[in-house]
Amino acid sequence: MDLNSKLNLIPHKPGCYLMKDKMNEVIYVGKAKNLYNRVRSYFTGVNNLKNTKLVENIVDIEYIITSNETEAFLLEISLIKKYDPKYNIALTDDKTYPYILVTEEKYPRILYTRNLNYKGKFYGPYPNAASAREVADILNAIFPLRKCKKLPKEVCLYYHIGQCLAPCVNKDINEDSYTTYKKEIDSILTGNINQEVKTLKQKMNQASLNLEYEKALSYKKSIDALENLKIKQAVSIDIVDTDVFGYALEDGSLSIQVFHIRKGMVVERDGALLDVLGNFEDVFSGYIDNFYFYQNNPLPKQILVPNLKLDFFNKELNKLVFVPKKGKKKDLLELACKNALEKLEFLKKKKESEYQKTIVAMNELSKLLGYDNLRTIEAFDNSNLLGTNPVSAMVYFKDGNPVKDNYRKYKVKYVEGANDVATMQEVVYRRYLKLRDEGKEYPDLIVIDGGKAQVDGAVDILKQLGLSIPVIGLVKDKNHKTDRIYYQDKEITISKNGNLFKLLERVQEEVHRFAITFFRKTQRSNFLVTALDDIKGLSNKQKQEILKIIGDEDFRVKLDEMKLKEDVELAVLDALEEETWK
Repeated sequence: MDLNSKLNLIPHKPGCYLMKDKMNEVIYVGKAKNLYNRVRSYFTGVNNLKNTKLVENIVDIEYIITSNETEAFLLEISLIKKYDPKYNIALTDDKTYPYILVTEEKYPRILYTRNLNYKGKFYGPYPNAASAREVADILNAIFPLRKCKKLPKEVCLYYHIGQCLAPCVNKDINEDSYTTYKKEIDSILTGNINQEVKTLKQKMNQASLNLEYEKALSYKKSIDALENLKIKQAVSIDIVDTDVFGYALEDGSLSIQVFHIRKGMVVERDGALLDVLGNFEDVFSGYIDNFYFYQNNPLPKQILVPNLKLDFFNKELNKLVFVPKKGKKKDLLELACKNALEKLEFLKKKKESEYQKTIVAMNELSKLLGYDNLRTIEAFDNSNLLGTNPVSAMVYFKDGNPVKDNYRKYKVKYVEGANDVATMQEVVYRRYLKLRDEGKEYPDLIVIDGGKAQVDGAVDILKQLGLSIPVIGLVKDKNHKTDRIYYQDKEITISKNGNLFKLLERVQEEVHRFAITFFRKTQRSNFLVTALDDIKGLSNKQKQEILKIIGDEDFRVKLDEMKLKEDVELAVLDALEEETWK
């Protein structure tokens, strides 16, 4: 059945749609409350380059019907994570922002955190992580709340410098003290700094009169710190806690800016730059849904949005959304839109830079090697110490970006001595025999760290397996730096200032880093097994349990106390390894 016939059969129901290219790969996933109208809109009135490019690549369309729009929204998120469609890729900097938390514990703490699963009162979000951490540190210096995650058995330094009441040993602390401190902290974090500064000045003056100069200096430092916390507000308005969503639309790119208003204070949050394919109102409303129900940002009392016909999927949002027509709330919305416009150019330039380093570079590589659309790369590198304990590693790149879940490590089983070609052949054979036997997808390109010998060896193995995956080698110069490509019996020199060279250099550095890290970890384990073998009374199971916690700093201290010479051996190992790589 051709595509036009399929379009006519799509139902007028909510659900998700999957667009596929000639390789039967999902290239775009979307959602709609009316699948028929939404999908057909892509093929009528296409007015920007991104829509045109997408439509040109659509060969087939599938759809999944859901009971309602909320289910469609959740399903869309799942499908995008599963297929990683290239036309759903969007540059965003909507990372999880930090908060300051006063915990709900018997002995409360002040924390800098991005985790909203704690119990307690959150303040924020803060657009600047360094500022949020500084505020938390200042409050911890001013208020003597506990600092330890777990109560120790004896007092620590914080008690001695007057920054903790020591609940670890002092079980008779008056809980009213904590209540007072929490009220003062709340007052500071909601903008009422002046009163706290006034109180501290009175204490400073009294300490000076009592000739307690060190205490007076401490109060002075706290006063200076609080003065620095006074935020110059662009807008101050007496409204309930509110989030304001502004936007700017240009050439198929949608910039979104979010303001958080808490206790009359406006915190600016960097928004996102999204690709718009089809109706931008769907993208805008989808971003807001995602902001609260996928990223788990706390719901405010009120949400201000522009005057758009938005269909919010969640009834809880419908109750909070408000479109201001006049007054200070409208001014706030216009300010958010103005900020979105100013951010648009910056984010577009940033996105273009990422695009050049990834997609454009992959397109250049495809053209250079004579292929239509290379997307996935698997790169291999070996590591050994003078031919002993050889290992190999593989990294995986998709559309120019590393996908670390697909990285693989190999202990060489069948090759003895420093035979780099044979080592590469063994690992390539093991990797692609496994993929073939399991019926999994092969990469579009294999990258080998090496020249003719390594590449020809890998190609021979692939022929034995009946596979025809293209293989290139990355040849280094005398300084052990990426220099040129070896492909089909030719060495190809590429511009070292171009996107393609930088991509290949990044791939080579990443696989080398991964191989070296694995090699060192292997050697550390080998040394420990030898050392642990000398300790009487340890069973094999106990040795394995010890090895599992090798990253623990306390364990390393214990190893030193046991006079194991791991550090010395590893130092020698690093020196020899460096000489070997040269």
